Amino acid sequence: MADLLALSSRIIDSGLTDQPVNRVSNELSEIAPGVALVESFSHCVALDTDEGLVCFDASGVQTGKAVRASLRAWRDAPVSHLVYTHGHADHIGGSMFFGEDQPTVIGHENVATRMDRYEYTNAWNLIINARQFGGVSGDLNLNVGDSGVGDSGGGVEVKANPGARRFLPSNTLRPAETFSESHDITVGGHRIEMHHARGETDDHLWAWMPEHKAVVTGDFLIWNFPNAGNPQKVQRYPIEWAAALRRMVAMGPELLLPAHGLPIEGKERIARVLDDVATALEDIVRDVVAMMNAGATLDTIIHTVRVPAETLAKPYLRPLYDEPEFVVRGIWRQFGGWWDGAASRLKPSPDAHLATALAQLAGGADVLLRRAAQAAADGDMRLACHLADLAGWAAPDDPAIHGGRADIYLARRKVETSLMSKGIFAAAARESQLVVADATGATGG
Repeated sequence: MADLLALSSRIIDSGLTDQPVNRVSNELSEIAPGVALVESFSHCVALDTDEGLVCFDASGVQTGKAVRASLRAWRDAPVSHLVYTHGHADHIGGSMFFGEDQPTVIGHENVATRMDRYEYTNAWNLIINARQFGGVSGDLNLNVGDSGVGDSGGGVEVKANPGARRFLPSNTLRPAETFSESHDITVGGHRIEMHHARGETDDHLWAWMPEHKAVVTGDFLIWNFPNAGNPQKVQRYPIEWAAALRRMVAMGPELLLPAHGLPIEGKERIARVLDDVATALEDIVRDVVAMMNAGATLDTIIHTVRVPAETLAKPYLRPLYDEPEFVVRGIWRQFGGWWDGAASRLKPSPDAHLATALAQLAGGADVLLRRAAQAAADGDMRLACHLADLAGWAAPDDPAIHGGRADIYLARRKVETSLMSKGIFAAAARESQLVVADATGATGG
């Protein structure tokens, strides 16, 4: 049982992160009398009561069984209530392992809508999950690149028939109690207040446990720069996210229990962390909207708006998952729609058609690739990737072109900091590696 509070206090107070803050051990630590946290891909927070355990989140399908086992080792008691902070698969996918207790499942009213959407877009979610995590699962020591599970009645079959894979298991427990804005329960004499706020999702809640002066944040705090701009996911809400953090501060919490990262103790320390995260979101929204109101294009805004380096250096604001540039795009999407303001991209030519024309003008796809390699050598990886893509689109079956494109994207992956960027650039490299493998008869890698 790790002393997580001492670790988080030392990291926050010193500003030095010399140990991982997001750990997937599936080990339980008792944070306060009767309050525990199981560190997993997404954590499970548990409150022990005379009527059973109240749990916040069940982790994902691949970790839920281990999380439930850790809870049983701590308290051999049923889970009476399972509260979903939100409906992301890594928070609710493991609920099948809680089902034998027949808990009362509580969530915001939009959780069921999210679950239905995951069913409707099952294959798409498998695709983007593999793209986001497939190239970085080794970095994290996680098996998250292939998140499909066999729908065979509850067993987890990660390598199941691709045609039968599901992003979210069909036996994921659905909320029986739902609410719109707030919901209070009392279990075994312990009062729990739940509050809805849009942030990472439109179905998110945070909870206040007055007896412990504890706030359960879900993904409102993740010990990384806020996940408010994921390039492959639906709209995020940074203004409301910041407002929720400020509501939490107003409660005066002395214990903070997140769904990712370390728990935090101390009223002043918690207030400082939440204020820093809220301010970072408010500042980036202010700057983006000001430029939009001035008539700036998305291209100009992306390359102008910056978050101060000292902000990004804070242990709980490092851009290691999402990053500010993606949040800028999310704000534009929320207020400005999908068009970026460049007239040619309103109704664009197909990528391959444009690339072929440019390759002809340049003297061939190989010329574009050589220029891409030179840009990479000069440290201009953005330009290098643009040119490598053009070369690949102009010569879709050329193994030499795609070998060079793969090299450039692997180099780009190495210099990026955020998991999202690393994963997508690794996926681009794999695309070209498959072209090479198909042309040469190699097995690929």
